[in-house]
Amino acid sequence: MLGTWRWNVVFGLIGTVLTVAFSTQNNPVPVTLLRGMYAFIAFFVLAYAARAVLAYILRPPAAFAPEHAAQEEGRGTQLDMQTPEETDDLNELLKSQLQDGAMAQPSSGKPAKDAAEFRPLSPPQLLSAKNKQPEELVKAIRHLTGE
Repeated sequence: MLGTWRWNVVFGLIGTVLTVAFSTQNNPVPVTLLRGMYAFIAFFVLAYAARAVLAYILRPPAAFAPEHAAQEEGRGTQLDMQTPEETDDLNELLKSQLQDGAMAQPSSGKPAKDAAEFRPLSPPQLLSAKNKQPEELVKAIRHLTGE
């Protein structure tokens, strides 16, 4: 168990002091002392229960289950991950590229490689502020800033 019986005595004394401090104003001295004694006994027993629970919680796993330690010795030291098989998707992609290349092949006899060369993407410009009036720009800025 965690700790010694001295912890129980300390908890019992704390319970006694609290009980005496709170019941002195409302009760006569003999009743206060009797309740202090009851509080000491109750806190002494509760400290045993608290220590037992703490000892159970804080017990090291190796002492808790030694038969499982040999099985779990290698766990967590190596990461085993696999990616799913994508052969069907890859085959479909390759087939579609071959078909696109065959259709894009010009009749002049150039190979399909030239037709399927990389062409950089040039999207249309979506917003231009070059030809805007200053009043429109001010309205847009006020709208965005919430003024």
